[in-house]
Amino acid sequence: MDKHLKTLHSLSKTLTTLHQTRTPYRINHGSTNSTRPRPSSGTATVDISSLNNVLSVNKATKTALVEPNVPMDKLVEATLPHGLIPPVVMEFPGITAGGGFAGTAGESSSFKHGFFDDTVRQVEMVLGDGKIVRFGPDDEEKGDLFRGAAGAVGTLGVTTCLEIRLMDAKKYVKTRYHRARSVAEAVEVIRREVRNDDNDYVDGILFSRDHGVVVTGELTDVKPRAAEPRTFSRAWDQWFYLHAQNQQQSEEYIPLAEYLFRYDRGGFWVGAAAFEYFKFVPFTRFFRWFLDDFLHTRMMYRALHGSGESARFVVQDVAMPFETTEAFVDYTAESLNIWPLWLCPLRRRAPPTFHPFTTVPEGVVREEEDMMLNVGVWGWGPDEPARFVEKNRELEAKVRELGGMKWLYAHTYYAQDEFWDMYSGRGWYDELREKYNAGHLPSVWDKVHVDPEAAGNKKRHWLKRQVPLGGFYGIWKSIQSKDYFLHRNAAWKWKGEE
Repeated sequence: MDKHLKTLHSLSKTLTTLHQTRTPYRINHGSTNSTRPRPSSGTATVDISSLNNVLSVNKATKTALVEPNVPMDKLVEATLPHGLIPPVVMEFPGITAGGGFAGTAGESSSFKHGFFDDTVRQVEMVLGDGKIVRFGPDDEEKGDLFRGAAGAVGTLGVTTCLEIRLMDAKKYVKTRYHRARSVAEAVEVIRREVRNDDNDYVDGILFSRDHGVVVTGELTDVKPRAAEPRTFSRAWDQWFYLHAQNQQQSEEYIPLAEYLFRYDRGGFWVGAAAFEYFKFVPFTRFFRWFLDDFLHTRMMYRALHGSGESARFVVQDVAMPFETTEAFVDYTAESLNIWPLWLCPLRRRAPPTFHPFTTVPEGVVREEEDMMLNVGVWGWGPDEPARFVEKNRELEAKVRELGGMKWLYAHTYYAQDEFWDMYSGRGWYDELREKYNAGHLPSVWDKVHVDPEAAGNKKRHWLKRQVPLGGFYGIWKSIQSKDYFLHRNAAWKWKGEE
């Protein structure tokens, strides 16, 4: 804790100086321990990479004190020995607690527990003027800051610590697979299963218009003696989505951490795109085993960005009303032909908020007042940059037409007026920025906006345009990170019956 306080006060002094000089800055979550500003093209850099520790786990209060750069796998490894688990755990092990609060993190338990920030009891933050504050959602004085900062991508201050609510863990997740033969049936099965109080996790995969699987999970300590635990973390294990696609057994038992991170290998199914890119490597179980080090989400993210292929890869999560989800899937099938699609039910939050929320188009009767569906659309887009931007803009327009809203982590092309209109105007947000001395910081739109014209005219480096040389360069960058050791040495992986 002493180290945390030392870093906290050093950061406070740095931000005080930057505020006094009205100097904008960016946050670096890299590998150095310095919090000194480093000028870069007129913008200072504030390094908070050392804030990556679980400070405490309190079994009596069922809470954990966590610094913002703690990834989900490290958090789970810290809480499980106490018989506790966060109610909402992001499916990718490398997503951080701070990212879950400052962004939008809705997962397969979110129909029950809400977004990740709904599990946060208190936040410690350094404001734009260097002042250190602590506040929670029910804080009479600063509750507005909590609600505004959740999802505001760090534009109201720098989060330095989170107190996270925990719940009792169980040994297994009793997992059931429900086959759906149409998009409408898949939506209806999800609608039914979120009302089942026994379910702790619900999500779905659409493999095509006539093949879907809804997956439900129930926490349990009891497993039939004859049932072998199913794992997904070992190199020879099947990727979860492939396992679910052809699952004939309607019920099985998955160790808890294996369930939480079941989509890590293959990154849901994005890893299959790597095999499409490297056409000479067959998409077989042998090669998925042989190349396993490169097919975890941390490594794939680095390779995707290092190769430059992120410039033509559609990665969009959108919140849709249950009532218009089928129409949206019809659109993506015709316009993008991207399969599979992920379906994840979420508790809907009313505006104003930077989390996505849904409305219903005129003439559509809303049946689900407090729920919405996240549709994950991840796959290859057009090669030509202008066409890629055009397709993304079309998707943005269709989402709005059908009463949905996008996650802000992805390519976001909205014009400024259009953007603020979606979020109930910017008045409420500007009031928070003034009240908490964040007016000199970039706004949410500044941070997430991609200029359509610049993106459409952007040319990738000639090397990265050469297939497969660009891909090999991305792999080289991922190897340099040494992130493959994180999965090899992960303590959360199932090691057999105890």
